Amino acid sequence: MAQQFQTHKRDFSKTQIVDYTDKPLEDGEVRCAVQNYSFTANNITYAVVGDRIRYWEFFPPQNSDNAEWGVIPVWGFAEVVESKSEEIAIGEKIFGYFPPATSLTIKPTRVSATSLIDATDHRSSLPPAYNVYRRVTNEAGYNPSFDNERMLLSPLYLTAFCIDDMFQDRDWFGAEQVVIISASSKTSIGTAYAIAENDKSPTLIGLTSSRNIDFVKSISLYESVVDYKDIETIDATKPTVIVDMSANGEVLGRLHKHLGDNMKFCSNVGITHWDDANMGPDFIAERSEQFFAPGHIVKRIKDWGGRQFDEKSTQFVVSASAKSKQWLEINKVVGLAGLDSVYADVLNGKASPKEGIIISMI
Repeated sequence: MAQQFQTHKRDFSKTQIVDYTDKPLEDGEVRCAVQNYSFTANNITYAVVGDRIRYWEFFPPQNSDNAEWGVIPVWGFAEVVESKSEEIAIGEKIFGYFPPATSLTIKPTRVSATSLIDATDHRSSLPPAYNVYRRVTNEAGYNPSFDNERMLLSPLYLTAFCIDDMFQDRDWFGAEQVVIISASSKTSIGTAYAIAENDKSPTLIGLTSSRNIDFVKSISLYESVVDYKDIETIDATKPTVIVDMSANGEVLGRLHKHLGDNMKFCSNVGITHWDDANMGPDFIAERSEQFFAPGHIVKRIKDWGGRQFDEKSTQFVVSASAKSKQWLEINKVVGLAGLDSVYADVLNGKASPKEGIIISMI
């Protein structure tokens, strides 16, 4: 009997583990047994914007009402345990986008030595970056000892690479400083790693909570670290851009009002404060824009070609992930019950920023 972890689409605090039976494979399909995956605030963002960006559509809920229940996608590894594909053998290990479940059936197409694309009908119109799976055992230099960091950080640090690249491409909107809101989040840290690599980048300021301020200072990436309660101490005379991982309407409104005309651009990326996401009257919408990493990836692949994009982004992700070993603490839990035991802390922003949660299904 297979199992799947489901979340209520209108009340994320409600979850259920549902039993279901896998259907027999059709020609060309393979069945993957999910082995390990990560769960971070980024996954909560998938739920918050699940309707708008169609994240709920990747993995339909089994034996549940699709209008009420959804499946939050996760990043992880799986092993092929059944195959009716001539190109993918039983026993192969792949990395990519999975449901928090015991299994997933995919239909490999455009198979290369190191990747494949899932051609399952309902995924064909969804953002293509999420349909790519890596055949990791064929990757040059693949090192399984980095699997935890790959699950936890590679999707987030790829987004970070794209954020930095977007700002460089637009000459930082003439800014002299960049403020990253929710500076303790892993995508924020990745963005800080990317910005710090370029001597021509603006001054980097991390904005965070009192609870996380010591941790943010300890990683020594930000030139200054500011508590949310001290927003008004940020220099408002300098042209400023904002990278917002929080979607906290109160924080954004205060910062926009404080900076005024010197708030040159606000890139809204994540939703770590998903329950405070109502923007007030001081939010400057006309100079704010939702950032969607898969859209930027498509643009850069057109500009550079797929190989050059992969080389540049992978080089950064691997380098930044290696640096993150200095502070990252892995917390491994077992099974869907294990996910259920840590889910509320991630949902409510109570997980330690140092913590990297891995769910082991084996």
